[in-house]
Amino acid sequence: MCDDELIPPRADLTEDQWKRTAGAGPAGAAVPAGTPDAPVAARGVHRRTLLGGAAAGAALAALPFGTQPAVAAPRTGTPGRFPLPSAPGPSGEYAVLITGDAGTGKAEQYAVAAAAAEVCRAERVGLAVGLGDNLYENGPESDHDAEFAEKFERPNTGIDVPWLMVLGNHDCSGLIPGSGGDPSRGDREVAYAATSRRWYMPSRYYNVALPADGSQGEPLVEFFALDTNPVASYVAQTDPHYYWNGPYMREQRRWLDAALTASRARWKVVLGHHPYLNNGKHGSAGAYDGFVIGNYTSGIHLKKLYEEVVCGRADLIMSGHDHTLQILEPTDRTRGTRQLVCGAAAKTGDGKAHFTHPAAWQDFARHGFMVLKAGAGAMTIDAYTVDIATKKPRLAHRTRTTRPVAARAGAPAGAGAH
Repeated sequence: MCDDELIPPRADLTEDQWKRTAGAGPAGAAVPAGTPDAPVAARGVHRRTLLGGAAAGAALAALPFGTQPAVAAPRTGTPGRFPLPSAPGPSGEYAVLITGDAGTGKAEQYAVAAAAAEVCRAERVGLAVGLGDNLYENGPESDHDAEFAEKFERPNTGIDVPWLMVLGNHDCSGLIPGSGGDPSRGDREVAYAATSRRWYMPSRYYNVALPADGSQGEPLVEFFALDTNPVASYVAQTDPHYYWNGPYMREQRRWLDAALTASRARWKVVLGHHPYLNNGKHGSAGAYDGFVIGNYTSGIHLKKLYEEVVCGRADLIMSGHDHTLQILEPTDRTRGTRQLVCGAAAKTGDGKAHFTHPAAWQDFARHGFMVLKAGAGAMTIDAYTVDIATKKPRLAHRTRTTRPVAARAGAPAGAGAH
C-alpha cells in the first residue's frame, strides 16, 4: 500500500478477513481526498478494486505459473519495438534512467517524465527502469487495459527506450488497493510486454545483461528483476502457489542464486519493488510499517532473501515502494551492497526521515528520479529532484563507486564510494 492508504490492523489476515475486520475504511481510503482528478463519488473500495479480486484468476489462465525466466534475448517480433542497448555510449558507459511508483497518470507524473526526458537526451540514456506500482491503484484488468496508455505510454512519450519493469504491490492488488494479495494479476503486465514498444517484462522475474563492447563477451552490467510481492504483501496469500514458502518463491530464490553465481558482469544490480533498507515511512524489510510478526506484512522472508542471496554479491539493490529518494551507504550489514530507494516519480513522502540507516544523500519531500551510469572504471548514480511547476530537473547529488562488490574481498564496506 501507499503512504496515503489503509494498513491492515495486524499481519497475516487474508484479504477477506481484512475487509471484514477493517471494513471499507474511511472516506477517501481508496482514492485519497484531495488527489487531483479524484471523482467525488470514489469512496472506500471502488469498482476497479472489486473487479481485481473477481477477475484475477480468469484473465490470463492460460499463462503458466512459476516458469523459469531465461536471460533476456534481443527484442524481436513487434515492429518498432525499442531495442536493448548493445554497447556502451560514446563515453564508454551505459546510462540508465531509474524511476519508481510512477503510474498515477496525474500531472506530477507528467512533470517528472518531462524532466527525465530532458536529462535522457543530454545523457544519451539507452535504457530505463520502472521499479513497480506501474498502474495505480489496482493494476491492470487485462493485458490491453487502457491504463497502460494513460499511466505509462503517454506520460513517457519521448523516453523512447526499453523499460525494464518490476511488479509492485499496486500491480498485484486484490480486493484491497495495493495489498499485493493477488500476484496473478502481474501476468497481465507480462503479457502487455508483447505489444508495447517500451514495456520490457519477459517474465515476472528475469535478468538482462548488457555487453561491455557490443560482442558476446562478458557483460559490463547485469540487472536482476525480482517479484517481491508474495513475501511482502499486506495480507496473507491464499493461492498456495504464491505462499511465502510456496513453489513460486522457492523457484525464484533458486533462479536468483544461480543467476548471480553465473553472472560475469562487472556490475550487478538487483531490482525489487520493496526495499531491503529504507529510512522512509514504510521502513525496512522485516519490519515494514511497524509489523514484526507474521510471514507477510513484515517482509521478514524478503529480508532473508536479500541477506542470504543478494547482499555481498550485488553492487546495488534498487527499490521503490517508499515515495522518497535515498542513496544509502553500503555497510558491514549489507556486505558492501548499496540500497537505493527511488519511488518519487509521481508521489512524495512526508518530508522527514523515520529511520537512521547511513545515507550518502536522501530527500523525503520532493519528486525526482535517478540516472545510473555504468562503465568499466566506475559506476555513478545521479539523483535529480524535479520542480513540478516548471518541469525542470536539478542534479541534487552524485555518488561514484570504482570497485565492484565482487572485487572488495577484505575491503572496508563502502570502499571506493564518495
